[in-house]
Amino acid sequence: MTAAWWVLPVAYALDRLLGDPRWLPHPVVGMGKAISRVEAALRRLFAPRALRGAGVLLPLTVVGGSYGLTWALLWLLAQVNPWLAALGEAALIWTTIAAKGLRDAGMAVCGPLLRGDLPAARQALSMIVGRDTDHLDAPEITRGAVETVAENIVDAVVSPLFFALIGGAPLAMAYRAVNTLDSMVGYKNERYKDLGWASARLDDVANYIPARLTALMLAAAAVCLRLNAREAWRAVRRDASKHPSPNSGYPESAVAGALGIRLGGENSYGGQASFRAYMGEKRRELEPNDIAKTGALLMAVSGAFVVIAAALQFLLSRGVAW
Repeated sequence: MTAAWWVLPVAYALDRLLGDPRWLPHPVVGMGKAISRVEAALRRLFAPRALRGAGVLLPLTVVGGSYGLTWALLWLLAQVNPWLAALGEAALIWTTIAAKGLRDAGMAVCGPLLRGDLPAARQALSMIVGRDTDHLDAPEITRGAVETVAENIVDAVVSPLFFALIGGAPLAMAYRAVNTLDSMVGYKNERYKDLGWASARLDDVANYIPARLTALMLAAAAVCLRLNAREAWRAVRRDASKHPSPNSGYPESAVAGALGIRLGGENSYGGQASFRAYMGEKRRELEPNDIAKTGALLMAVSGAFVVIAAALQFLLSRGVAW
């Protein structure tokens, strides 16, 4: 099931205009509840030594269920009216992307920094990162915001749009279930190392192509925004593989190179120091406006992806031969 050519632009426009309204029920909330219930059921049904095998059932159930429910809803809407199904598909895809929310989260950190209000900036950053923020100075607060926005260009925008392009709302919703699973159970700690391994691996696989596509598009967007496209691509080739995630290093290194800054370094989680490999070269100190520039790159990449995807779908719908 692939969407009509105009569905992605409508979904993206809804996100740009409305973001993620709190009054609107969000599918991710339902996914989170489903994941918790399935996890509890698996822990009841399987002995601890069998949880690694049971870990495969968690994504099968949640991801498969998300795909199936979305497909069934669109099928029912299509029985009423095809236009109703297409509009419903646009609305569903809208819920899987978060370009506006991601940029706004970054700007919520940038604003206090520009005013010199470090306590407010630290508080805003703590809402979007897992690292300790209580004692960070302005450059480190900026680094945290830039890294988070850059990394999530893939998860929050390009990946759901990519899967919507090839499989419509059902596949976009399935991707969102994959990503939600990873955020809830994809940890290597004692609780989830067995039950969550398959979910974490599936998230790595799902983001593999979108992450690399995002790096290419970030380099191209850097040209349009008069940033350093050549250094963006050089940083990707040199630094992306150093990141502990197989995918996150691609957008982070591309943004670092485009802005001429260095990301990575020492972070603290619950008082425990953790070092992340450096991304990019330190040509200057980080500045609050780097957050806004990262937001601009995010919007350029997401907008370009939607335009290109819609054009491809339009041409294919008209039977254009290459």
